[in-house]
Amino acid sequence: MSRPVVVTGVGLVSCAGEGPEAHLAALAAGTPPHTDAARFAPYPVHPAPAIAWDRQIPKKSDQRQMEAWQRLGVYAAGLALDAAGVKEDAAFKQALHLVVAAGGGERDYAVDGTILTGLRDAPDPGAFLNERLQNDLRPTLFLAQLSNLLAGNIAIVHGVTGASRTFMGEEAAGADALRIAQARIASGQNEAMLVGGSYSAERPDALLVHAMGGFAKQGDFAPVFARGGAGGFILASCAAFLMLESAEHAEARGARALARLGAVASGRCRREPGSVSGALAALWSEAAPAKPDVIVSAATGVGPITAEEGDTLARLAPDARVHALGDLIGHGLEVAAPFGAALAAILIAQGRATEAAVTTVGHRRGESVMRLTRA
Repeated sequence: MSRPVVVTGVGLVSCAGEGPEAHLAALAAGTPPHTDAARFAPYPVHPAPAIAWDRQIPKKSDQRQMEAWQRLGVYAAGLALDAAGVKEDAAFKQALHLVVAAGGGERDYAVDGTILTGLRDAPDPGAFLNERLQNDLRPTLFLAQLSNLLAGNIAIVHGVTGASRTFMGEEAAGADALRIAQARIASGQNEAMLVGGSYSAERPDALLVHAMGGFAKQGDFAPVFARGGAGGFILASCAAFLMLESAEHAEARGARALARLGAVASGRCRREPGSVSGALAALWSEAAPAKPDVIVSAATGVGPITAEEGDTLARLAPDARVHALGDLIGHGLEVAAPFGAALAAILIAQGRATEAAVTTVGHRRGESVMRLTRA
């Protein structure tokens, strides 16, 4: 069985603002996204907007016990529930399943700094690292940063009490969260699922990790496909959630379908010259975009894979308008695929496209293609 799966609500938060209108306006303006180049210089970030958390997280106690990435995700999930018209429907939320893509939480920066400093002169760096990790890290800190706490907080704050799953693994996690949710609804295993993720870029530890890997862009903003050379991404504080339902279920409750989501094709090729092009072409055939009006690309800006992705998309769909997500909100790792799918659904619902393809090419691994059409 392969039932139609539709998007009935989206919740978006990024440096462009919150909600579909803010992001459509930013897309139409075509100006560079809001960038903070000072706090973590020489690495810029795209920061979260000012948010009145009370609108979606009423209790101050709930707000205090969450870190920024969790608040962003819980807030966006609430926006999606509102948009789908089920925020106050306890029975609906009781049966609603949740799929989240998320990384780890923030770390103890003082401990990390001490360990990194000590590693420089340690006679046996491996032994030193093991000893310090065992003795310096607080277990309670670790427990407070678990990635599945985002799903737990969504359940607590919004009353979504169906089963939940959490995917980790950078860009691929977001694509697989959508893939699993779409497949379960299409197969008849579920009627509705809330799927998405969140990321906080304003963290020294996150920037440190990606800078050490050579993935973080330095200096001024430049369009994703124009970064050239080694390139790099600019991290984004952002969140995106989508309400997915079977078309029959949505129609029965009188919900408007924004777009139809087809099967999500994902894979993980061995990164060699030309491998990204081959992977995208194969996934494109599997997801079966025909002649999309729009491509929403979650290209990272990291070279040379971004140039390879751009050339491949131009060959696969030469007439499509390509919107680089990084030129709108920056790069949100686990959030890239859900944000791209949500933006594509909005463009279709607004009549700005009849068919859209969403692509993700992870900065280190993982590729995906999905197709959205009019419901």
